[in-house]
Amino acid sequence: MSNIIAIVGRPNVGKSTLFNRLTESRKAIVDDFSGVTRDRHYGSAEWIDKQFTVIDTGGYVANSEDVFETAIREQVVIAIEEATALLFLVDVTTGITDLDDEIAQLLRRSNKPVFVVVNKVDNTQLQNDAAVFYGFGLGEIYPISSMTGSGTGDLLDEVIKNFEDLPEEENTLPKITIVGRPNVGKSSLINALIGKDRNIVTPIAGTTRDSIHIHYNQFGHEFMFIDTAGLRKKTKVKENIEFYSVMRTIKALEEADVVILMVDATEGLESQDVNIFHLAEKNKKGVVVLVNKWDLIEKDNKTAKAFEDQIRQKLQPFTDIPIIFTSVVTKQRIFQAIETALEVYKNRSKKIPTSKLNDVMLPIIENYPPPALKGKYIKIKYITQINGTSPMFAFFCNLPQYIKEPYKRFIENKLREHFNFSGVPIQIYFRQK
Repeated sequence: MSNIIAIVGRPNVGKSTLFNRLTESRKAIVDDFSGVTRDRHYGSAEWIDKQFTVIDTGGYVANSEDVFETAIREQVVIAIEEATALLFLVDVTTGITDLDDEIAQLLRRSNKPVFVVVNKVDNTQLQNDAAVFYGFGLGEIYPISSMTGSGTGDLLDEVIKNFEDLPEEENTLPKITIVGRPNVGKSSLINALIGKDRNIVTPIAGTTRDSIHIHYNQFGHEFMFIDTAGLRKKTKVKENIEFYSVMRTIKALEEADVVILMVDATEGLESQDVNIFHLAEKNKKGVVVLVNKWDLIEKDNKTAKAFEDQIRQKLQPFTDIPIIFTSVVTKQRIFQAIETALEVYKNRSKKIPTSKLNDVMLPIIENYPPPALKGKYIKIKYITQINGTSPMFAFFCNLPQYIKEPYKRFIENKLREHFNFSGVPIQIYFRQK
């Protein structure tokens, strides 16, 4: 499960700048997904070998200048409930405003670690001005400049002390989670699959604070469902239901082996679906796309193919994904979805013997070698699969630095063609022989 840092604060204090600063702290492992909902941002970052998710709670104000009532309040409430640590961002140049006081009041009542981060502290005079924020009574203050990055290291050193070290579960059963935008039919699918007869499923409280592990053992299939749907009543969450669902999704997704991404057939694949898909891909999870409400679509013999092509186009370059058309209401193909997810799980843990890998791939490489660069010929001599939770392959060659992205994609396609890694991201490394 991911530790989540949420940045909260009123508009225009520099939340997005701080978000960019934190997620770019280690460029190689950063994923920045913007525009999830109303330019919401969430991304991965790392500090001193601790990986975490950063969420920018926006601070958009619904058609008004004064409004703390709905939008910001709801997001802060959600962030308090879901995040591991909260960064309360304030602006040294404006001092404490009424809106800051309102947010501080909410944070004081939370039992989460709160860090008062004073932004735009660019000189010694402003450093002294920052002391006014001790007035919140929330403990230590952290003066930073999110533009230059000064002070962010000290801040993160303190923040990661609050992270939870969750033990690896010794559970060999596949873990499957269903994700997707609100009202796409996730809860209905889980209810349809497990049925109302609860004696065949045992809800086990999970290791995380907020997901339920349901042991599914029916019709010859056994796995763990990670269910985050409807766990707590959300009376206060109306406008920000999408934001809430994103926080829940990140946690459920990072714990799962296979992610079933549920899409509404009447709306098609939207930007938030694509962002969730890429987050699953970057986390090296197996993915199955489930198109629900297919019974509501007027169809001819080409409809499904056209819809499928459209989805694959939006998910490029990783398009080797099973797509299933279903209707939870009529129970059409819902069990096929589970069978496919379990096949993807097998693909994800598949190990190819080194001899077979070399027998299949070396002749292909011989016929289609990497293009020569600056008159130098690249020779790939040996291939092996690296141990890992998802498929990783090392190709040993004389000049790995000269192999470009198109050839890497060619190799990946050939691996998929011969060994069936449908629904699973593949990592390919070229190494010096």
